[in-house]
Amino acid sequence: MPPRWPRKPSRRDPEFRKLDDRYTYATHLAGFLCSASGLVFFQQLYRADWPWLLPLLGWWGLGLGIHSFWLFFVARYPDDPSFRDPANEDSAS
Repeated sequence: MPPRWPRKPSRRDPEFRKLDDRYTYATHLAGFLCSASGLVFFQQLYRADWPWLLPLLGWWGLGLGIHSFWLFFVARYPDDPSFRDPANEDSAS
């Protein structure tokens, strides 16, 4: 069950943007792991000689590593000045 969000989700909300980026990363990681394990399984099952498999998984893994580096070390989520948090507006009045 996904977490409940206290206000209407918006990509302008820095907290929601960070959560959304992490969910997207988790989806990419799951897709990579499922695909890679499936391809390696069938390569072993059929004793196939697939010379393209290692470069494909290597480049895909490198792309995922760059995505990881960006998400966990580079990405910043500054406040969007045009975003107004309705929860804070109610308490301010």
